[in-house]
Amino acid sequence: MEFIFKANVEVDPDGGYLVTFADVPEAITHGETLDEAKISAQEALGLALRGIVQEGGNIPRPTATAGEPIAVNAEDAVKLAVIEAFREAKISQREFARRLGKAENEVRRILDPDHRSKLSQLQEAMQVLGKTIVVSVLEAA
Repeated sequence: MEFIFKANVEVDPDGGYLVTFADVPEAITHGETLDEAKISAQEALGLALRGIVQEGGNIPRPTATAGEPIAVNAEDAVKLAVIEAFREAKISQREFARRLGKAENEVRRILDPDHRSKLSQLQEAMQVLGKTIVVSVLEAA
């Protein structure tokens, strides 16, 4: 699971730059400078994807081929990956809690896209789901 989406960055007639994502139309943002617009785009993308998941939707797959690549921040990417892996596993939260050896309320927090979880908890959750987290570091755009 990679969380890099192509952004359409346009000069805004009112000043600055407007950023949209074909694959995530909920993510729309603006910045006075190009750098500011890219930072805002990363934040807007993460917020939109967390909102989609919060409402029970599926994370869209990046399909756009043109545009500026924008990566979801690492914290959001790992959390979203855990939620996606949990959904793919088709198990209940109760069963997930049992496998993790944790209380159900802890599992609800792990699966809440807006709750900050420790990386160690997310790694453990991925292992229980038969997945592993791999980190890639790319050159900044």
